[in-house]
Amino acid sequence: MDNQLKKEIEAVVGKLNSITLLPNQGCTSSVQQITTGRNKFLLKTSYKEKYREWLKSEAEVLKKLASHTEIPVPTYYGNIEEADRSHLIMSFEAGMTLTSALKIADTTTEKKALMKGSGELLQKLHETKPIDLFNHRGDWLDNQLVMADRYLEMGEADGNAALLNKLKSTKPIPVNQTIIHGDCTADNVLVVDGKVQMFIDVAGMTIGDPRYDESLAISRFIDNEVLIKSFYEGYTRYKVSKEEYSYFDEGLYEFF
Repeated sequence: MDNQLKKEIEAVVGKLNSITLLPNQGCTSSVQQITTGRNKFLLKTSYKEKYREWLKSEAEVLKKLASHTEIPVPTYYGNIEEADRSHLIMSFEAGMTLTSALKIADTTTEKKALMKGSGELLQKLHETKPIDLFNHRGDWLDNQLVMADRYLEMGEADGNAALLNKLKSTKPIPVNQTIIHGDCTADNVLVVDGKVQMFIDVAGMTIGDPRYDESLAISRFIDNEVLIKSFYEGYTRYKVSKEEYSYFDEGLYEFF
């Protein structure tokens, strides 16, 4: 870490005692734990234009949610923009992702409880009264398809033009939009003391189609009937059809 960046970080959190690169790194940013005395913070850094945009969006979401504790997310402390990279400083939350928790769970009973808990947490989010701070224009899906076009042109998408054209021509029947996470995979849900308690990586949190969250939440377990059943014991408001799941997880998500 260069001296100028260190000074800017210390202006936000105080004198740094240590900086540690965390073992589990994401695909969109590098993640470090920084400490100041007894306090711990998380420093996320992104370099690519696409991921810098996402990091900026995450900073904006966390700032907006600072006074809305009904949605459990990390605490925002600051963001720093440099010519070739962007940084976000937030609270360091003890715990592990749902992905990791399921891997180390000793019994099927523990895994079922985790999946049910993830369903309950997502249902609580989708049933939270829309907050004015999530200003949005038009239909969320339409906006996502426009963004998918952009990412495809940039060469920053796994999907192709044929898939995108299919998504545009086969949009599912609209449903009432709710607050959504926007990238609700098992990697973006935090388990603390054995319970599913918090959302992380919230750059896409907005008003949108809840079926997208639901589809991503069950994606890694779609062939495990036991875990899917447990998820829906917690998430009881709606169950996506096979067609809806395919559209959102196997289709739209290919561009994000």
